[in-house]
Amino acid sequence: MIEVSRLSYTYPGGKKIDFTDFNVGRGEHCLLLGESGCGKTTLLHLLGGLLRTTTGSIRINEVELTKLSETTLDNFRGQNLGFIFQKNHLITALNVQQNLLLADNNPSRVTELLSSLDLSDLKSKKPTTLSHGQAQRVAIARALMNKPKVILADEPTSALDDKNCEAVIKLLMDVANEGQSTLVIATHDSRLKSKFTRQIQLR
Repeated sequence: MIEVSRLSYTYPGGKKIDFTDFNVGRGEHCLLLGESGCGKTTLLHLLGGLLRTTTGSIRINEVELTKLSETTLDNFRGQNLGFIFQKNHLITALNVQQNLLLADNNPSRVTELLSSLDLSDLKSKKPTTLSHGQAQRVAIARALMNKPKVILADEPTSALDDKNCEAVIKLLMDVANEGQSTLVIATHDSRLKSKFTRQIQLR
């Protein structure tokens, strides 16, 4: 499902990161591990087409991302990828339900996901009234609305207590298993290591 080969990225200012080659199969779950500054977030942004590679190849579902135009890449991302950012990027003028419906106009899916994350009573709340952990869970629900083929999650549990960490990881795994989706999580949260047999160490 995901194939990375000879990939590198050069930041504005000249710092270059070379990434190890790796493959992640359809339906496989894996962690991206490494110290802060090793490029975990950058790699996720490259996989999601949010950054363009300097050199190398990224293939997702047999599609070479580096060769796509911006418009085609936007369409591919919308149809295939669910991205969970470190910052939630919720629209403050809309309530929780409306934020989710922007991703996919499916009210029953909203109800299902909010229930899974113990957020049902917050459906009509604005993001500015939520705690950081609640807002992060809403952002996770939004990323899963369209049942993406690939779920890319950047530190999805870092702001969560143990109970909500368990709920979020269970939901991500359940959604991935349900749709045979590939799940890639970048994290330094040691609570997750025992739950994933596939781990890719960045240096």
